Amino acid sequence: MTRRNRSGQEGFHARQQTFSFLGGQESPPLVSPPREPEMPAGADAPGRADESPASPGERSWAAARLTEGFEADRSRAATPEVWPLDGGILAEGDAFLQELEAAADLEELGRVARECRRCPLREGCRGVVFGEGDPRAFMMFVGEGPGQTEDEMGRPFVGRAGQLLDRWIALLGLKRHQVYIANVVKCRPPGNRTPLTEEMRACWPILRHQLRLIRPRILVCLGSPALQALVHPGARITRLRGNWLERGDIRIMGTFHPAAVLRDPTKERAVHEDLRRLRAEYLRIAPRGGG
Repeated sequence: MTRRNRSGQEGFHARQQTFSFLGGQESPPLVSPPREPEMPAGADAPGRADESPASPGERSWAAARLTEGFEADRSRAATPEVWPLDGGILAEGDAFLQELEAAADLEELGRVARECRRCPLREGCRGVVFGEGDPRAFMMFVGEGPGQTEDEMGRPFVGRAGQLLDRWIALLGLKRHQVYIANVVKCRPPGNRTPLTEEMRACWPILRHQLRLIRPRILVCLGSPALQALVHPGARITRLRGNWLERGDIRIMGTFHPAAVLRDPTKERAVHEDLRRLRAEYLRIAPRGGG
């Protein structure tokens, strides 16, 4: 089943004012989606549900988008306090956000997060799936949301998709406990559907503070929703997978979600290409003897 979110995209741009929840200071407005450059023959149109590995035509189109539209976003990203979902979040007078901000470590943050009732997803799941791994991980993986097995066990990526992700991590020369694994939304969407924009926005402060505490140098976005939360609201995995992006000193790469590869095993070859790039960058910038 192709997982796709057609609703709520305008919500990324409608609430661009007010404050960053990290300090109550005024944030720059979110960057509007870049103008779509003309696509070469063979590149699929924006909005198509197909998530096949990018062709050479798609790769050149992705490069054009990076050059033309994402440069403006990168100029703001030099300040790591600014992310695509920050707009419209208020800290003043919101006790829950203040508690998140006050959390000094992941254990305390998880305790606060598990009390979250900020969107209807919490009412339809067993509990909050916070995340797990090395609290000082050099590399962090972010997916879209928990599935049924994750909801039952209270841990991220422990079903079939999680087993595949574990194999990918092993190909990087790492073990699961050496990285950190989380999702954009912490509660399972009904029927494992793609999280809505409003749900991602409601849950974003938790992931935002996970990033604050972990401070990963490499961030791997698994699927389009993670890219949209962490790179740009108009991002699509078919356009940007395998490309390095930056926010402050964090290096970001997107690749296909393991569940997408389970549905279409032909995508795994593209993932392995991305893993080779990730491994090379990890070896280049990671401290010796550390993961």
